[in-house]
Amino acid sequence: MSASAASSSQTTTSNGGDVPPASLWPGILIALCGAIGFSGKAIIIKIAYRDYAIDAVTLLMLRMLVALPFFLVMAWWAGHGQAKLSGREKWVVAGLGFSGYYLASMLDFLGLQYISASLERLIMYVTPSIVLLLGMFLLGKKAGLRQWLGIAVSYAGVFLVFGHEISFAGDHLVLGVALCFASVLSNAVYLLYSGETVKKLGALRLTGLASIWACVFCIGQFVLTRSWADFQSIPAGVWQLSLLNGTLCTVVPVLLMMIGIQRLGAALASQVGMIGPLSTIMLGVFLLGEPFNAWIIAGTVLVMGGMWIVVRRA
Repeated sequence: MSASAASSSQTTTSNGGDVPPASLWPGILIALCGAIGFSGKAIIIKIAYRDYAIDAVTLLMLRMLVALPFFLVMAWWAGHGQAKLSGREKWVVAGLGFSGYYLASMLDFLGLQYISASLERLIMYVTPSIVLLLGMFLLGKKAGLRQWLGIAVSYAGVFLVFGHEISFAGDHLVLGVALCFASVLSNAVYLLYSGETVKKLGALRLTGLASIWACVFCIGQFVLTRSWADFQSIPAGVWQLSLLNGTLCTVVPVLLMMIGIQRLGAALASQVGMIGPLSTIMLGVFLLGEPFNAWIIAGTVLVMGGMWIVVRRA
């Protein structure tokens, strides 16, 4: 979809006059499934940690090993008939893949060893605020009172849940939160600096190529730090969980969200994506036995409300 078409879609949707609501539901359901798919990643990782003696390096390697063939096809299809990348563009894509897909995922997987899936998802959801802050400090961009208010509200929600969980989770919770915030920072760097590359290559091609680089980093890390015996000893259950993680929680959500954006426009698709933290919390309650109480509810409302304030149009 072109920029003008996306803008037209957003305008029509916001006005609510020209497009019948029924015509939006297929796109809404597609984007909804994509958001829920992304949220399932933390649940699968927590199940793997709970049921098997497995580490983050192995889990991340398996996830990317499963996803690699799909990313290869994605990059080939999106780049078919397009100009080849220059030497500089290849290095830029590699750097974006390292920051946005490899390092962010590695830190996230490490953090999930110490915190609940619900808190992890709330931390991940403040990414727009980190992008805004980085843009201010690194690129000299300005933020208005509304953005500062949204940041304050969202972080109040994170600290509310953090303060509740630290009372029974212990000192490792601080490490887990720090790792997940570092993951958000790494992903925010990718989002901040990927704009020009997206314009040149397109979102689908960049996602495929950057993800291929991330796969190389993840698999290479395992090869350098683990043995062939370690690979052979991976339990079948971990392979099964990684198959789900690499497909239903990685590749499929990427495609569904892109289709959703094409049908709805970025603004409405991002609003539908706000279901992510809620779906993670519900899955955590039913599949992991994580708590669901007034602290979690209040923190979630604050985080989602704050991010809505940050990203909505003035």
